[in-house]
Amino acid sequence: MADTDVLALARALIARPSVTPEDAGCQDLIAERLRPLGFACEPLPSGPVRNLWARRGTGAPLLVFAGHTDVVPPGPEAEWPSPPFVPTEAGGLLTGRGAADMKTSIAAFVVAAEEFVAAHPDHPGSIALLLTSDEEGPATDGTVHVCRVLEARGERPDYCVVGEPTSVRALGDTIKNGRRGSMSARITVRGIQGHVAYPHLARNPIHELAPALAELAAARWDEGNEYFPPTTFQVSNLHAGTGAGNVIPGTATIDCNFRFSTASTPEGLQARVAAILDRHGLDYGIDWTIGGLPFLTPRGTLCGALQAAIAGETGVQAELSTTGGTSDGRFIARICPQVVEFGPLNRTIHQTGEHVPLDSLAPLKNIYRRMLEKLLA
Repeated sequence: MADTDVLALARALIARPSVTPEDAGCQDLIAERLRPLGFACEPLPSGPVRNLWARRGTGAPLLVFAGHTDVVPPGPEAEWPSPPFVPTEAGGLLTGRGAADMKTSIAAFVVAAEEFVAAHPDHPGSIALLLTSDEEGPATDGTVHVCRVLEARGERPDYCVVGEPTSVRALGDTIKNGRRGSMSARITVRGIQGHVAYPHLARNPIHELAPALAELAAARWDEGNEYFPPTTFQVSNLHAGTGAGNVIPGTATIDCNFRFSTASTPEGLQARVAAILDRHGLDYGIDWTIGGLPFLTPRGTLCGALQAAIAGETGVQAELSTTGGTSDGRFIARICPQVVEFGPLNRTIHQTGEHVPLDSLAPLKNIYRRMLEKLLA
C-alpha cells in the first residue's frame, strides 16, 4: 500500500509540467511544507533556473538531500498510457513524467523529514534540501551555482544524499557511491587538400590519422580500482571531405569521449593523447571539454548508515556501484566529503510511461527517515 502523504505530494509535483529549466511551482510547494518544520527556505535563482536551499538548524553535522524538480520532455503523448502530467494510479503503479526521476524521491524525503522532526524536534546537527530545475538541462545554473554560493559563505555539508533513481531490480539494491568523470575532445588533423589523382601534391589527413586512431582505440588507460572499472575511450563522430569523390580532404576531425575513474586525471589523459598524436607526427589541434570530474565516497559513515537503513526496512543488502553517467553529485562532491545517490527503481526513467510501484513509496520514505535517525538522532 502506498504511503498516502508521499503519494499526495508526489502527485502534486508530477502534475506540475516542469520541463527543464522550468520549475512550474514545485519548489514553492516544497518550501510551504518545510517552513512549518523550522526550515529557512532561501531561493537562489540563476538565469532562467530556480534553485532552493532550505536548511533546518545551524550545527554540524549537516546532512543534505539534493534533487531536481525539472524533468525531461514527455515525448509523444500518444505513446503514454495516460497524459504525462496527469499522475495516474493503475496496476499498482504511479505513472507520470518525473515519477521515477525524481519527484517521488523528493516527496519521500520531505515526508521523512516531517516524521523525523516530529519525533526529534531538538535533533543535533542540521538538515537541508538543495533543489534545482537545471539537472536535466545544461546544468550550468543549478546545483553548481548553489554550491558556489555555499562555498563562498563557508557552508559545507558533511553528508549528501542525491535522490536519483538508483534501484535496479528491487528497491534498495543499489547505492551509487561515485560516478565516473566525462571528458570530451575534438581532434582536428590538418593535411593538404588536393586531387585524388595527384596524391604526391597533397597530404591526406585521414590516412595520417588512421594509425594514431587505432592506437588510441587500443590503449589501456588505467586498470580502474576497487570501485571503478577501467577508463574507456570512444569515438562518436568522424568528419572529413568536401563531399566530392575526387578531392583529398584538407582536414579530418574526430569527436571522442573519455569516461574516467579516480584512477586517472584529466591532465594525465590529455598528456597521453598528445603523446600518441605527436609520436605519429601529426599536425593537429585539440579542444578539450570536461563535462564532470569523477567522485567517490568510500565505505564509511554515510554508506554504512544508508545500507543499514535499507536492510532494516526491506531486508535488502544494498550494493555500492559507480556505473552510469554523471549526476549533480559531481558538483556537490567538491564541497562535501561524503556524497551518495539513492532512490527508486530506474527502469523507466526518461521513457514514455515512466512510473514507480505504489508499494515502494512507504519503504522509500522510511529508508530516508531511518537514515536521518542513524546520522542525526
